Amino acid sequence: MTERVKRMIGLAPRQTGNKLVINSEKLERRVALLEGGVLEEYSIERETDRNIVGSIFKGRVKNIEHGLKAMFVDIGFEKNAFLHFWDALPAALDSGVEQVERSSGRKENKRITAQDIPKIYPVGSEVLVQVTKGPISTKGPRITTNLSLAGRYLVLMPYSDQCGISRKIESPKERDRLRKILKELDIPENMGVIVRTVGEGQRARYFVRDLGLLVEQWRAIEQAMKEKPAPACVFQEPDLIERTVRDFLTDEIDEVICDDEHAVKRMVDVVGQISRRSAGRIRHYQDTQAIFERYGVQKQIDDAFHRQVWLPCGGYIVIDETEALIAIDVNTGRNKGSGSADKTILQTNLEAADEMARQMRLRNIGGLIIGDFIDMKNRKDQQAVYSRMKERLKRDKSKTHVLPISPLGLMEMTRQRAAESISGAVFEPCPYCGGRGKVKSAMTMSVELQRSLHQIMRKHQDTIHEIKVIVHPHVMQRLRTEDEELLVEIERRYAGRLTFRADPTYHHEKFTIVDANTGQELKP
Repeated sequence: MTERVKRMIGLAPRQTGNKLVINSEKLERRVALLEGGVLEEYSIERETDRNIVGSIFKGRVKNIEHGLKAMFVDIGFEKNAFLHFWDALPAALDSGVEQVERSSGRKENKRITAQDIPKIYPVGSEVLVQVTKGPISTKGPRITTNLSLAGRYLVLMPYSDQCGISRKIESPKERDRLRKILKELDIPENMGVIVRTVGEGQRARYFVRDLGLLVEQWRAIEQAMKEKPAPACVFQEPDLIERTVRDFLTDEIDEVICDDEHAVKRMVDVVGQISRRSAGRIRHYQDTQAIFERYGVQKQIDDAFHRQVWLPCGGYIVIDETEALIAIDVNTGRNKGSGSADKTILQTNLEAADEMARQMRLRNIGGLIIGDFIDMKNRKDQQAVYSRMKERLKRDKSKTHVLPISPLGLMEMTRQRAAESISGAVFEPCPYCGGRGKVKSAMTMSVELQRSLHQIMRKHQDTIHEIKVIVHPHVMQRLRTEDEELLVEIERRYAGRLTFRADPTYHHEKFTIVDANTGQELKP
């Protein structure tokens, strides 16, 4: 990596190894994954906006919408949760899991279809559900009856007796070894487990210990179900710090550094139940310099969350979030290239694919994503960019799907959206422009003001002869320097008199027209 690239992505002096850097404060917790000093993952959680994805609730069916094939369930939030009929069917293994046969002889249950759901869960009935997608914008949470509890190496499915292995574990030899371990596990009747990707290469005793903890957790949930009246939370998904060490503290992570002593002790306790060796990699950061500043994280966050993000080659991408989709535009920028134009365009597009995949993880953006790459004439180059994007998306923990580049140079992608994006959590629409990013120009305001004056003075021509106008100082400047003659013409036409006053407290797009004698506001 060149010094120029280091400066562009805001790195401190080069760091080696992979680190989890955790900043824990009273109102906010932040987690950054650094690979060789480069920010690759970033998560944020605030005390007032606790993530409920994965939490389990005892809810009550409020109403059933047959047209939508869905029901709305009260789980204790302002908006009822959305439960599609298909999400209320008996649990089915995810497509990313290869099933493992267990001992035969189990009872075959009657097949339940979507048409049976309203009879199983009539209005007013209680239902145990898990949140799969948190409330986003005006939408309530999305839920399912297919419950699962994630552990360090296993996922326990209390209502499914199927077992499986993550398809991300590709080695046939390793899959055979894990199948043998699964068959030897003492899994409670009518329950199933999935081996997580992080379970690759782990010893059998780790799975035994993990299964014991998950079953114990489920027994506590069953007890809470009996004791608590609906609606109630019977299982709270761990907070960001616990989820991070559970999901990210793999053999590839060399060190976990956290600036909060209590959080460090909690992480050691959680990880120590499964692997003491992993717990030894957790360290308490005690320097006076802020932890994100010390490891060069803050600068990278600031640079990464700009609308325009520079690429090492000198090109850049522009990211815009809209209501319907995320649009990412690729530009060559300062990349003039030393070879042919085709090579310059391919280099820029390949680096853009790398950065797009990284930005989707960092910003936690999801839904429909459109990448507008620079046009490539060669089909081989288009395939290279498509292959690069697919390769970079493999490390994303959210489900993604990407299509080849279209004839228009667009790449369509989807990314699972379980919670609001980072920008949605950190920012709010500008109270001045209403989230547009723009305000009306002084000329536009002058046109609108004159239009209103014509209507009002025509309407009150015989009764009101003196009118006072209050505007923002920027609009006043326009009226004085460029539109004075037009205002004088209005006075002559209606035989009236206009006086103006600038008010710096006024919004740029606001003006008030009043009767100078009575002070009464006049409307067109």
